[in-house]
Amino acid sequence: MVYCFDLDGTLCNTDGNNYNDSTPKKKRIEKVNELYEEGNTIIIDTARGSVSGKNYFFFTVNQLKSWGVKFHTVRTGVKIGADIFIDDKGIQDQIFFKD
Repeated sequence: MVYCFDLDGTLCNTDGNNYNDSTPKKKRIEKVNELYEEGNTIIIDTARGSVSGKNYFFFTVNQLKSWGVKFHTVRTGVKIGADIFIDDKGIQDQIFFKD
């Protein structure tokens, strides 16, 4: 299975665009690492830099590694499709459409 996780607000606490002071949500990271160890593909997908145009890729990869996050792919500045998408701002389609 391919799991795609949003970063800020989902796997870490971030105040605005203050990525230097982001703090990991350790229990959630443990779950991501379990999924990785089970053989699932883990994608970390963040909009960091999508508005400013700043390249946050290497900063984000280093930050994730320092927190012990296991992943296959990191994308910054754009979002990606996945089998399962976990996002702090997402709304399930059945709830949104009330069906």
